[in-house]
Amino acid sequence: MRSMSFLFMASAAIPAGAQPTPDRLGVTPSAQSQDFVANKQQFQLHSLLTEQRHPRSFDLSTRIATDTADGLASLLAVDEDIAKALQGVADDPARLATLEAASRDITRALRDGHRLYFYGTGSTGRLAETLESGLWRPFWQRTAQSPLAKKIEARYPALGERVRGEITGGDRALIASLEGFEDIPEIGRLQLQDNGIQPDDLVFAVTEGGETSAVIGTALAAADQAGADARRTWFVYNNPDEVLRPFERSRRVLDDGRITKIALPTGPQAITGSTRMQATTTSLYVLGVVLEDATRALLRDVLSADELASLGFGDASIADRLRGFTQLQQTAAATAPKLAAWTDREAASYANGRYATYLATRALMPVFVDVTERAPTFRLGPLDAVNAPERRSWIQVWTPAAGGAQAWQALLHRPFHGLDKALYLPPFENGISDPYLREAALRGLSNAGDEQQALYDLSYTPANMQRTAPTAGDSGALILLGDEAHQDANRQWLEAAASAGADLVLMSVSARPLASDVLRDVAALPRTVPVIAVTVPQRDAFELSQTIVLKMLLNAHSTGVMAKRGRVVGNTMTSVQPGNLKLIGRATWLILSHVNGVLETAAWRDAHGTTPPLTYAEANAVLFDAIEQRRTAPGAAGLPEVELSVVATLEALKSGKSIDWTTAATQLRAGGLSPYLASYATR
Repeated sequence: MRSMSFLFMASAAIPAGAQPTPDRLGVTPSAQSQDFVANKQQFQLHSLLTEQRHPRSFDLSTRIATDTADGLASLLAVDEDIAKALQGVADDPARLATLEAASRDITRALRDGHRLYFYGTGSTGRLAETLESGLWRPFWQRTAQSPLAKKIEARYPALGERVRGEITGGDRALIASLEGFEDIPEIGRLQLQDNGIQPDDLVFAVTEGGETSAVIGTALAAADQAGADARRTWFVYNNPDEVLRPFERSRRVLDDGRITKIALPTGPQAITGSTRMQATTTSLYVLGVVLEDATRALLRDVLSADELASLGFGDASIADRLRGFTQLQQTAAATAPKLAAWTDREAASYANGRYATYLATRALMPVFVDVTERAPTFRLGPLDAVNAPERRSWIQVWTPAAGGAQAWQALLHRPFHGLDKALYLPPFENGISDPYLREAALRGLSNAGDEQQALYDLSYTPANMQRTAPTAGDSGALILLGDEAHQDANRQWLEAAASAGADLVLMSVSARPLASDVLRDVAALPRTVPVIAVTVPQRDAFELSQTIVLKMLLNAHSTGVMAKRGRVVGNTMTSVQPGNLKLIGRATWLILSHVNGVLETAAWRDAHGTTPPLTYAEANAVLFDAIEQRRTAPGAAGLPEVELSVVATLEALKSGKSIDWTTAATQLRAGGLSPYLASYATR
């Protein structure tokens, strides 16, 4: 029998004639709640395919608690959906032709001296920056060491500078999303202007859900620039058209003939709504394949077949690469048993109040992305600023560099780009009519400038080691990617962390077996260090295949860690931070679904009789009250709003009294939401 983490996602509507008692919870809806329910239906997104629960990971929190490898296997199995979806694209002449056209248009634009602009919000914003700073720029830096570099530069000057990846809010948003920004279409237009994108440049607006306002604003602004040329503006998304059509802003793009659409739906995510997983993996892989294919075609103007091969380019077509994802997924899935030891180690460190440190060089971007995406998904503190009075983040990410500025350069391979208030402040103050959005946007803008770079130091330096070096009980991981030389900094860090008593892991994802000198150094350490060496035989110029495998493994590992720490219930992100309109809608639906799931059980009915289901308006009112109460109610500080709301609501319905936030906080802290809900399933 499934645990009571079960949700009735799309079926949780109130039956005809079943109406709740007015004010039965004793919660008066706030003005913001009333506004959300009445005027923000376009952000009530629970009907989207990406917001549904996946059956293969349905009982994740239960499975991983008893068998870590089994839980990780269930997460990695969901990536089979990507393989099936990409196989479907490869077998569909019309859909494949769209990707091939995108490749030709990229080649044409680069050949004519124009630029590519990839734009997204949240996880797709990090996808966009990965395309630039994790794939494109590293390739050109490697190529600069080749004798072929001069020949390419002579034909195509500054080619390595012609791809730009931008996240909503600028580079500061890589650390943590800036509140309210993604809900503002105007910011997409402003960032397009800020980055100097011209009418002949190509724009790829990428949104997992297909409904993100900032990304839609980017697509529409780019189409306005380019006019009727649909080869110039591309819209990439992961939900079927039919589920997006009820949303007016999505419909505007879908019906706009000036915008070419690339639909890449794969189904529900391994964690409900966590589009950092399958949705982003799909779009990153597809866009990476198209970009690499276009670059190969461009360089054929200059290089011979042998010269292209020396840079890593093969003969595989786009269709071949799409079909090849199956092998990548199988390679990642086979790693689950070895991955489990690392997941257990890191989860144990957090359980004991300790920390984790990740050290990476070529793997810096995928590692950084996975770590920073944990904060909004699992309600963790973002990376600590250098002026933080105490450590709040559970994790730190380091790279061998001389200091903070050099570490940012190692991550981005270009200067840090913040938002200039002179450009953004007047439109924010005068052009955002919604008072809640305007207030949030102005708060976000105050933390989005170039000065933010100095607040975050990712460097592995003596100063950082003195401040927050791994110590006994901490977890540490050295992550290697591709044909990466084993540098002295890696050896020094491993020796220092192991000698201090940290529990270390080494992970390598490469086209070749791990070098013997690395294994020798690890074997010589004073503590046993598990080695997770993954060989990805598919070599490609951008190291896309290896990056994707590493991404899938990091996503599964970090999700598994958080599930073991109680930050997941079933496969739902009940620790989600409702920091924007989309997440407020998701949090409301989670409350509604978990509560109504309990009310429908025999255990509840036997004990309390038939109770009218919770309504959406009630759930939303409780959520906004929880947001306020966790600041003031004794014991509520730090508890996730969704989990607090579920317990508080069920206890109120059980007693027939108004919600008691203090009692709910006490019960939640005593055992967590999973055991609380499971008690109704086992009676």
